[in-house]
Amino acid sequence: MLLGGPLTSVSELNGKKVIDTGAFALGEVEGAEFDGKNWQITNLQVKLTGEATERFGFKKPMMGHPVVLLPVTVISAVADVVSLNKSIEELKSIVQPVVKHK
Repeated sequence: MLLGGPLTSVSELNGKKVIDTGAFALGEVEGAEFDGKNWQITNLQVKLTGEATERFGFKKPMMGHPVVLLPVTVISAVADVVSLNKSIEELKSIVQPVVKHK
């Protein structure tokens, strides 16, 4: 994954806005999934904005916002924002909602 420079921790990604190729704001990084075997981040957990939720066709929960898994392969750069190499239309077949266990 290209992160545009060394990170000292995953927490540096938390709260960064995520934008697609058209500068549409999908949401904010809320966490990451890590592959312990290969010591690599595999997915970012992104809390969607209301508009992104609608454009993905997800139902908005009563409280909060949906969170999706975004594969790191769609990240083109990380700076003040996380820039993606795909549009929201291209992401529709890639993203997966995070299932919260109670």
